[in-house]
Amino acid sequence: MSHAVTVSDLVKRYHPHAPAAVDGLSFTVERGEVFGLLGPNGAGKSTTVGVLTTRMLPTSGRCLLFGTDVVARPARAKQLLAVVPQRQNLDRSLDVRQNLLFHARYHGVGRDERVRRAAELLDLMGLTDQAGQRVERLSGGQAQRVVIARALMHAPKVLFLDEPSTGLDPQSRLFLHERIRELRERGVTVVLTTHDMEEAESLSDRVGIVDRGRLLALDTPRALTEALPGGTTITAQVRGTDLPAERAESAEKIVAALTQLPGVGAAEHDPALRGTGTAAGAGQCFRVRTDKDPAALLPDVLRTLVDHGAEPVGLSMARPSLQDVFISLTGRELR
Repeated sequence: MSHAVTVSDLVKRYHPHAPAAVDGLSFTVERGEVFGLLGPNGAGKSTTVGVLTTRMLPTSGRCLLFGTDVVARPARAKQLLAVVPQRQNLDRSLDVRQNLLFHARYHGVGRDERVRRAAELLDLMGLTDQAGQRVERLSGGQAQRVVIARALMHAPKVLFLDEPSTGLDPQSRLFLHERIRELRERGVTVVLTTHDMEEAESLSDRVGIVDRGRLLALDTPRALTEALPGGTTITAQVRGTDLPAERAESAEKIVAALTQLPGVGAAEHDPALRGTGTAAGAGQCFRVRTDKDPAALLPDVLRTLVDHGAEPVGLSMARPSLQDVFISLTGRELR
């Protein structure tokens, strides 16, 4: 049985003398899997998806959808896939149902079948009451659901979603996530590109992290976070925007002292990391990562901060997140 998506040694250069946008990328996506393709701006995600969806030709390498070569057989590949872009591109001259029916007719779906599918997908996406509305009267969340329903009208086997939750309110975002999980249960393979690490961690069976056109990591979100050094992060919020001048040593010395504590794998100071409302007056934070029991380390962390003149006003503990993995692999610099 072939994979749903196979990318083998993919290379894409936009100019013969320019660095490769995609540089020997290889990965597979299993049938019925939600696969998150993550990376900073310019990492090669959009180019990879562009090749997979037949919008551009690779410089070298091979991309398959259920065994179909997207370069050798683009027409067949287009029948196997659907794309939901970040910006909705519905036909504003048509109502919601007509947008779905026109798309299905374009893909050769018979009249009775497209009418049946439209009714089913309108119900799935909670759009039955809006079926006769013009698309310009829809909310952002409703329009996004119409775009997804339209993409599913020709029963694609692979659905590519580009930043699906951008601009959605929490209710629409939650509804969309539930529908993506339902599509997976129906056997649809979903390839998700997003900058929202929480969304990727919640939805994806596996994630691939790419940067500078190369694959840096590929595994389940849980496996990636568990492999990150320092199993738990302790965050200590301290009062004010500056440490007390009469007693405090530099932040670098505090970080050095925290790093020397038994069981601490790494420590950092982040003056831009604000409290989340749990500690009034918190102005900056110190964080330490540990593989040990964090409860046993807490007294030493507090004592170190106080001894160096900082006044702790809040503490929190958290397991590593996919965002921590992402930053550790791709760095903090802006792109």
